[in-house]
Amino acid sequence: MKLPHFEYQAPSSLADAVALLAAGDGQARPIAGGQSFVPVMAFRLAEPSMLVDLRNIPDLNKIEISSGGVRIGAMVRWRDVLDDARLHTAFPLLSAAIDHVAHYQIRNRGTVGGSLAHADPAAEMPTIALTCDAQIEVVGSHGKRIIAAADLFVGPLMTSLAADEIIVAVTFAAWPATRRWGFQEFSRRRGDFALAGVAVCYDEDAQGKAQNVRIGAISVADTPLRLTQAETALSGKPVDATSIAAAAKAASAEVDPAGDIHASARYRKSLVGTLLSRALEDATHRKAN
Repeated sequence: MKLPHFEYQAPSSLADAVALLAAGDGQARPIAGGQSFVPVMAFRLAEPSMLVDLRNIPDLNKIEISSGGVRIGAMVRWRDVLDDARLHTAFPLLSAAIDHVAHYQIRNRGTVGGSLAHADPAAEMPTIALTCDAQIEVVGSHGKRIIAAADLFVGPLMTSLAADEIIVAVTFAAWPATRRWGFQEFSRRRGDFALAGVAVCYDEDAQGKAQNVRIGAISVADTPLRLTQAETALSGKPVDATSIAAAAKAASAEVDPAGDIHASARYRKSLVGTLLSRALEDATHRKAN
């Protein structure tokens, strides 16, 4: 399908980009890699009056790693995440999840900020951000603010961003070297959207019991989903066959997915439990960084 008519601007500063969005009276939209939003426009699900391209704005494509954590600029591409060897140690769960994003053509263009702003519940990045308590840095005409990932996603393809706000970066707390983690998703074909997916990470105390358990689910709700009941089932227990089975059962019971032509709701509920079992098995056998 052909795209609707729109004006195009490619400002060279963040301030100019914000000004253009503010002047657009809610009808202007920022665009990063365009791998999600352009198809949405082609299907006439969005008809912005102006696209504000962020490609020329400096300092949005940096990955910064320090003792305090990881800060990833909004214009960092999936390819950049996978190619940065530091992230395999500093944030291995992210690298593992992004390896499942579509195909290499999409990974060459799609961006971190674009995925967060698009807020597709079937995408990997929003769920990783939610699972790992990410902080989202945004800038608008009223200045800069920080949005917790739990407060960013409010509905399918909907966020709490104001019309003139731009995501600048996402920040994750430092990843302990002894943290256990796992990621599993299932799709009909490699690169397709997942029928369901699970991200999990936890720390172990001196007795080998799971602490700070975080479990997120992909593609089973209108937004990325944190599985708090499954987290409770695992927290404070050794991660063994018994606790894994209990967490998987809780995860399946906790989700209420919709059925469609790709999979029934019942299948997706069962799949979440299976994927969590596999992710936790991986976590128990994976060597610490």
